[in-house]
Amino acid sequence: MDAVVKSLSADQALRPAADTFLVRKPTREEAEEAVRTLILWAGDDPSREGLLETPGRVAKAYRELYKGYDEDPEEILERVFEEVDGYRDMVLVRDIPFYSHCEHHMVPFVGKVHIGYYPNGGVVGLSKLARVVEVYARRLQTQETMTAQIAQAIERTLKPGGVAVLVEAEHMCMSMRGVQKQGSSTMTTQYTGRFRDPAEQVRFFTMVKSPGL
Repeated sequence: MDAVVKSLSADQALRPAADTFLVRKPTREEAEEAVRTLILWAGDDPSREGLLETPGRVAKAYRELYKGYDEDPEEILERVFEEVDGYRDMVLVRDIPFYSHCEHHMVPFVGKVHIGYYPNGGVVGLSKLARVVEVYARRLQTQETMTAQIAQAIERTLKPGGVAVLVEAEHMCMSMRGVQKQGSSTMTTQYTGRFRDPAEQVRFFTMVKSPGL
């Protein structure tokens, strides 16, 4: 997670540079001590057998859960395939599963992302779109910001005729705490280029919700 202490220039329109608020990355030992403090705050004993190794496990898990800070979505999208015989209609990848963590309470939100774009001279490997979702999901997030970041990364790198991103998610900060309303979902969208046309938005949404194979 060394990239946390660097400026995330690609996202500056949405977030301040990381080094604005973080001068030094904590050590692994400091991270584990912070977990012990939280266990004490919760009311338990971090020295008991069942929790003795928990701080180390949590620190290791955080490296995995927030690995998106180390990854550059534009590098993922830079390989474009131009031999598509002039294909210029919509490319849609739907039902990309993800899980992320709310930046307000650090509890999960889980859902699906649907991405459509109009190629402009070439297409990107379909798995790359799923990887871009993963990059942004593996950071402390809001759903609204993540939706915009995915669309903007595709727009910047591929320069397509238009991008559409639809995110549907359930937030544990609503299900597990607060109002405790299980099953409620949140939907966010971001459109660029041709998808600013309401007719294109209807087409995109219809294709996303059409019966699968």
